[in-house]
Amino acid sequence: MYTLFLLAGGFLIGLVVAVPIGPVNLVCIRRTCAYGPLAGFISGLGGALGDGIFAAVTAFGLTAISQLIEGYATVLQVAGGVMLLGFGLQVFRSDVSGLHEAEGAKPKDKPPSLARTILSTFALTITNPATLFGFTALFAGLASITMQEPSFIDAAVMVAGVIAGSTSWWFMLTTFVGIFHRHIDNGVMRAINRLFGVLVSGFGVAVLGNLAARLI
Repeated sequence: MYTLFLLAGGFLIGLVVAVPIGPVNLVCIRRTCAYGPLAGFISGLGGALGDGIFAAVTAFGLTAISQLIEGYATVLQVAGGVMLLGFGLQVFRSDVSGLHEAEGAKPKDKPPSLARTILSTFALTITNPATLFGFTALFAGLASITMQEPSFIDAAVMVAGVIAGSTSWWFMLTTFVGIFHRHIDNGVMRAINRLFGVLVSGFGVAVLGNLAARLI
């Protein structure tokens, strides 16, 4: 029963971290619209992998790694902000003329490779130190409910729950978007790309602006 509670708690934490609309959500939605649910879901797996790493750092009490990430928080935020700006610009300017070719035709805009698909969203997740602090707070709250120090196995169960929760969200999101995106033509897709490009770049500006405000 205790193990199931930890698994369910980790699952909910994974959902709580993944659900809020942010850069990774926008990337998954855009790729689902452009290339189909599978490409969007694979993109989400990069985010789930990043969440799993942060969850492991928190659950296993890897203090040295946590302090290292905190110590390089500024560098990570700069990298994340620049990546968001670049990705937003790429989405804004992307060509949609080949995304809705007749069945059997080769699209002009080919989906990114499997490695690039996962690494892009993984990088966006791992360069956001706030996610680590969020996991710390959520895991602390879960520990206060259980009223006992989790063992190594308990920590592994919680991390597995987080990855399962995060992965479930990406599956539900991309499946939902995939059902409705078939009715989207090139004009709508172009508008979506421009809107998402502006929003993703806006996240980058917000990250860099917040960092600049703290340093001044």
